[in-house]
Amino acid sequence: MFSAIIGYEYTTEGANNLHRNVLFRDDALRANQTRPFSQYDSKNPEDLWASLADFEARTGAEVLAIPHNGNLSNGRMFSLNAYDGSTLTEEIAQMRARFEPLYEATQIKGDGEAHPFLSPDDEFADFDTWDAANLNGTEVKTPDMLAGEYAREALKRGLAIERDLGVNPFKFGMVGATDSHTGMATAQEDNFFGKHSGVEPEPHRWEHVVIEAPDPALTIYGWKQAAGGLGAVWATENTRASIFDAMMRKETYATTGSRMTVRFFGGYDFIEADTLTRLPADAGYAKGVPMGGDLGAAPEGGAPSFLVAALKDPLSGNLDRIQIVKGWIDAADETHEKVYDVVWSGDRVPDEAGKLPDVGNTVDVASASWTNSIGAPELIGVWTDPEFDASQPAFYYARVIEIPTPRWTAYEAKRFDIKMADEVPMTTTERAYTSPIWYSPM
Repeated sequence: MFSAIIGYEYTTEGANNLHRNVLFRDDALRANQTRPFSQYDSKNPEDLWASLADFEARTGAEVLAIPHNGNLSNGRMFSLNAYDGSTLTEEIAQMRARFEPLYEATQIKGDGEAHPFLSPDDEFADFDTWDAANLNGTEVKTPDMLAGEYAREALKRGLAIERDLGVNPFKFGMVGATDSHTGMATAQEDNFFGKHSGVEPEPHRWEHVVIEAPDPALTIYGWKQAAGGLGAVWATENTRASIFDAMMRKETYATTGSRMTVRFFGGYDFIEADTLTRLPADAGYAKGVPMGGDLGAAPEGGAPSFLVAALKDPLSGNLDRIQIVKGWIDAADETHEKVYDVVWSGDRVPDEAGKLPDVGNTVDVASASWTNSIGAPELIGVWTDPEFDASQPAFYYARVIEIPTPRWTAYEAKRFDIKMADEVPMTTTERAYTSPIWYSPM
């Protein structure tokens, strides 16, 4: 069964890509009591939220907005200020937290989880990176803009803002999307149909101009496109209302196109025995909170423990590893992050610096194929934060990494028997990002 959700795209600040997708919980009877809010009403997203609040008050309906991937906003998506540059207020922060419970962390126009400049110690941070300019190439991107564009940094900024204002405007869950305008669910590498009908599969698609910039060096060509992302929702049933409710509680995760299954729970009592089950959610819900949830103050001498499990997409690559990404803020108001390898395939052993050896690569580019002779079909583990400080607010989310598989460009090269430029990547490492679980000392 397919549950259709009524919605529209709020397109604004086209050059800096502050677009939002607006979704309704209810049916057409309620949704038709408003008209789509557009840039002709206002280019200020804060006015969109005010309009949505008015709609809810008038009709009793429920609605949410999901910001597009902010990697082309040139720092504006997660600005520390209000839209007009003024000081961020508690009211604006509360409006954003209320109407934007989710964030599109990955899509066709690149990935927005992390950036190597912001996370230099993260070997997986540089994935489908678009960081040359804004959406139409009219403003060159500078390094100081990056912190206002990527999900992990935004989650850290949210902790700092909450300490100042008492509310976290960036307390969002993760979803992915294709952002395609074809009406087709073609997010897998072997059937990537493009963003719109002008970039459908054909021998020269990889070199077509997708976004023409005034400076040719900033022009985006077809091969840069990602095959797209997907949003996964842990709903109690397959209905519009249930899916919407799960989105509101942030029980969601993003993938870069793979349909892997991921569970993530946090608590204080998970033990290794909880991994010896075919139904990790039984222990997860009984002993903790799911992705998108909140952990209260830790028991005396205790530390958060996490139960994380992933099952591969039957048609994609095996799993390399599961990581937990932690972000926190210290007493000096400085934010930090660290990536932990939690469970992995094979008999690999981390080196003295804690680095896990590479899983390997079985991709044969010429035939656009690979073998699942490395990696694992499923992974499950329990991890307890070894550096926990009960006084420091923090967030934790899981990142699942697949083994390398052929990228859509490899399939296209084989399909049309063509040779692409050397700069075109031919392999990819699909991944998933869960919504965070937040810890608060209060």
